[in-house]
Amino acid sequence: MTNTTLFTPYSLGPLTLPNRLVMAPMTRYRGTEDGEPTPIVATYYRQRASAGLIITEGLWPSVRGQSGWRIPGLETPAHAAAWRRVTDEVHAAGGRIFAQLMHGGRLGHPGGRIDGSPPAGPSAVAAPERVTLRGGERELAPVPREMTEDDLDIAVADYVNSARLAVGPAGFDGIELHGANSYLLHQFLADNTNLRTGAYGGSPKNRTRFPLRVVRAVADAVGGDRVALRISPGNPQFGMVEADPAPVYRLLVDELREIGLAYLHLTDNDRYPALDDLGPRWSGTLIANVGENGPATTREQGDRLLAAGRADLVSYGRAFLANPDLPARFAAGAELNAIDTERLYTRGAEGYTDYPSLTDAGAGAGAEAGAGIDADREATPAG
Repeated sequence: MTNTTLFTPYSLGPLTLPNRLVMAPMTRYRGTEDGEPTPIVATYYRQRASAGLIITEGLWPSVRGQSGWRIPGLETPAHAAAWRRVTDEVHAAGGRIFAQLMHGGRLGHPGGRIDGSPPAGPSAVAAPERVTLRGGERELAPVPREMTEDDLDIAVADYVNSARLAVGPAGFDGIELHGANSYLLHQFLADNTNLRTGAYGGSPKNRTRFPLRVVRAVADAVGGDRVALRISPGNPQFGMVEADPAPVYRLLVDELREIGLAYLHLTDNDRYPALDDLGPRWSGTLIANVGENGPATTREQGDRLLAAGRADLVSYGRAFLANPDLPARFAAGAELNAIDTERLYTRGAEGYTDYPSLTDAGAGAGAEAGAGIDADREATPAG
């Protein structure tokens, strides 16, 4: 891989990626009140179709996993039909797109859910951050219910239903399960959010049991080559504690190898060198994200990761927010647009689909992407 760069094509199962830049999943709150993507979402993703692969913002697989108001979902045929308009636009522009399925678990609030239900997680441990409610206000997440065995069965079924909708009527090329950044699957893996005893808690092996159950069920339903998993071992964001991630995540990765996933999406951080420790254990496609909790990833960092053989693909978050033509900008050595931080989570086109490309008049006048992102939950796009 010594001659591999971000612009080397890559075969991802049946997909041919023209480059190795992956658009990381980033919540943008452009959903309707019933959980469908608004029409402008199709424009947003179509503009970024030159990415080797797009991974959508996290979509809740059922209202029981809705982590905030106007975060879109993929639970019903109506949701699937709305997302089909997005995938059709991306495919017409020559792109490839996976849906990220993001169950909030303990994250959520009755005032920020369509059905008004309280959140439930591995244990009755509240998240230390605020949740967006119907009126736009933000309140601390309540103490969740501890999930029962029935709750676990329902959650698995919800993931499977959503995955089938994604690769069926919604037209996605595949799905990424969100096992990172403090969402449900991560909550089972972490020390402070999983206080259970018995089959799903305690030992490292038991902590991996529910995430692996979900991955296997979804892979059985839609095919392992259309399923991926994102993990962020040791990531302390949003109150997560993993004092020694290695025993848990080594077991997890070893078991995942047998499932034949499309890829593993792995975030690195200063507390635990996940790429170096887990990367050699993984035999399939590896997507690296090295911008978590730090400066935005540069082109040079991506090229170095690939040239060193530490990853097959590299995901970019903040750079794609403000630069819909990011591959072209990197190829040209052009300046990156600055992120409009005031409009990251508003409802309209401003700060969403109005960033200029290199071919637009006045393009290239911005500063490096990633400046000014604050430390709010949804305002820390990785990469």
